[in-house]
Amino acid sequence: MLSGPQGLQAEAPRHVAAAMLPGPRRPSGFGLLLLVLLLLPPPLPAAPGTDEPRSAWAWPGFPRLRERMRAVGDLSKRYWALLRCQVWPDHCEDDGDAAAGPPGWSLPLLGQQYLDVLTTWYCSFQDCCDSGDCRISNNFTGLESDLNVRLHGQHLVQKLVLRTVKDYLETPWPDKALALSFHGWSGTGKNFVARMLAENLYRDGLKSDCVEMFIATVHFAHSQHVDLYKEQLLGRIQETQQLCLQTLFIFDEAEKLHPGLLEVLRPHLERRAPEGHRAKSPRTIFLFLSNLRGNIINEVVLNLLKAGWSREEITMEHLEPHLHAEIVESTDSGFGHSCLVKENLIDYFVPFLPLEYRHVRLCARDAFLSQELQYTEEALDEIATMMAYVPSEEQLFSSQGCKSISQRITYFLP
Repeated sequence: MLSGPQGLQAEAPRHVAAAMLPGPRRPSGFGLLLLVLLLLPPPLPAAPGTDEPRSAWAWPGFPRLRERMRAVGDLSKRYWALLRCQVWPDHCEDDGDAAAGPPGWSLPLLGQQYLDVLTTWYCSFQDCCDSGDCRISNNFTGLESDLNVRLHGQHLVQKLVLRTVKDYLETPWPDKALALSFHGWSGTGKNFVARMLAENLYRDGLKSDCVEMFIATVHFAHSQHVDLYKEQLLGRIQETQQLCLQTLFIFDEAEKLHPGLLEVLRPHLERRAPEGHRAKSPRTIFLFLSNLRGNIINEVVLNLLKAGWSREEITMEHLEPHLHAEIVESTDSGFGHSCLVKENLIDYFVPFLPLEYRHVRLCARDAFLSQELQYTEEALDEIATMMAYVPSEEQLFSSQGCKSISQRITYFLP
C-alpha cells in the first residue's frame, strides 16, 4: 500500500448484516453438579449385624462438608462475577452483589493474580477493550502522526481534520452528525486522508462493519433510479448505525451525486435537541470527496504565491469563502444544488492545495519505502520530473498530484 496521497481502492459496500454478538456464558449447571457428585463420600460400610450400607447422608462429617461446599460455591460465584466485570464491563451491574460478596470480603492477592491471568488468556482470542466496542479504536495519536508524516503539502488539512474529528468524537452528546467536504485536484490526498481516518478510528479500517464507502458513478450511476437509491441508502445508513454507535460514511466523486439522493442525509445533519443524557450517544461522520472547484483552490494559491506569501502562510480564511461561493454557484454539479450546501449543513469545506515538485519527491520516497526498496536522490528527481506541471508558464503544480507515483517507481527496480 502506497504511503503517499493516493486514491482509495474502489470497493463496493458490503451488505450489512445484523451482528449477533455472543453474550458471556455462565458456568454450566451440569459441571457444578458433576463436581459435587465427585466430592461426595462413598457409601459407608454396613453397620455391624446388617447387610445394608449406611447412608452417606448419615456420615458425621457430612454437615461440615456441606458447609464447605456452600462456601466454595459462593466463592466461585464471586470469582465468576469479577471475571465477568473485567471482560464484559457492560454486564457488570447485573453481578454487582455477587462480586461484592459479604461485608468486609476482599479478593486475595493470589486469587487476583489468577483472575488477571484468566482474563488475559480469554482476551487473547476474544474481543476485550475499554471502549465497549473493540471495532472502534479512535487512535488520535496515530491519526496526528499519519497526517503529519505521511501526508505532504496539506498543512490546512492536517490541522483542521484532526481538531474537528477529535472534538466531535469527544463531545459527550453531539446534536448532529459531522459533515466534511474535501475538495481539490486529483492526487492531492482526499482519498488518502479518508483512508487514514478509517484506519485510525476503526480497528479494521475500511473493512470495518462501522464504515461504508460509496462511489457515485458505481453505486448511484443512473439518475432515473434516484428513488430506489434513496431507499437503499437510507436502509444502509440505518443498518450500519444499528451495528455501531460510531459510524463513518464516505462518498467519493460527490459532485456527481443526485441532489435528491442527498436529501436522505438531511435528518442526520440538522441540529436536534439531545435525547436525554445517555451514557453513549451515537456519532456519525459523513465525508464527501470531490474534485469540484479544485481549479479555484489552485487559482487562489497561485495568486497568493505570486504576491509573496509562502505556502505555509495560507489560511482557511483565504480559501474557504471562495470555495463555498463557487460550489453554491456551480451549475454543473448536483452537490452544489443539494440541501446540504444550500442550507449550510456541511460543517467544513476542506481545501486540498495543489502539490509542488518537492511534494512529489516526498511521495516518491514514501512509495519506495512502503515497498522496502532502496532509492537514490537522483531517482526521486527523475520520478518528479516525469510528472506534468501547470500552469504552462509557471510550471508550479503537479497536474496529477501524487497519483501514479507507485507505478512510476517500477522503472527503477533492478
